[in-house]
Amino acid sequence: MILVLRKKYIIFSMLVCLILASILINANFLAKNKFVTTANSNAINNNWGLSFSEPGKAPSGNASSDFLKQYDAYYIGNSNEKKIYLTFDAGFENGYTPTILDILKKNNVKATFFLVGNYIKTSPDLVKRMVDEGHIVGNHTFSHPDMSKIANIDSFKKELLKLEEIFKETTGNDMSKYYRPPQGKYNEENLKQAHELGYKTIFWSLAYVDWLTDKQPTKEHAFEKLSRIHPGAIVLLHSTSKTNSEILDELINKWKSNGYIFSSLDDLSNI
Repeated sequence: MILVLRKKYIIFSMLVCLILASILINANFLAKNKFVTTANSNAINNNWGLSFSEPGKAPSGNASSDFLKQYDAYYIGNSNEKKIYLTFDAGFENGYTPTILDILKKNNVKATFFLVGNYIKTSPDLVKRMVDEGHIVGNHTFSHPDMSKIANIDSFKKELLKLEEIFKETTGNDMSKYYRPPQGKYNEENLKQAHELGYKTIFWSLAYVDWLTDKQPTKEHAFEKLSRIHPGAIVLLHSTSKTNSEILDELINKWKSNGYIFSSLDDLSNI
């Protein structure tokens, strides 16, 4: 009887050990897979985000410059050169773009305007003015959807090509091949698709909450946020912002007095 109980105890102990070993192996496997997913999250699905470490230094993006560059995508220029790449996003005209264009012309600064279909349809004269005054007009998609949810190339292509068509009908020019994902939402497949269409994907390394038209930031708040300027900065502002139209002249001259020059997105290929 004792011998039988001892055998049962040994068998039970072995089963417990096997179960514990299995749990440990599975936990290790899941941990490794979790690490891999985290490590590769830049390549899977992201809302573009930044992490600032210290004033005057370039932030880290949630995808590295090296990862993005394989798809001709950028969020920053050369972080050793005091250059600024000024860009504006516009989903609609809010009455401030003429002032912004006046200020850019006065200061001899060229910018890039990322536009959607609605803007080109409703404000063709301003779009023509952007082109005539030497600014780049980039592709912000035709209807401003969440592009990270678009999986197939045909649907992705439709959003970009439809905007190209309306831009050419309006200006007579081909659209420059710069694409900014609406709301910064993207996945790795989007980067590949844009690259296949000959586009450079442009994110940003400096922005602030300036798009809420009924809750505009104060001048002081805007300057505080934009004091995070850094060499190679791709700056994202919204031309719908009343505050931006009021501070832009002072902001440009402040940055110039700090030794910055304004450069074109066309120069990004040289970094």
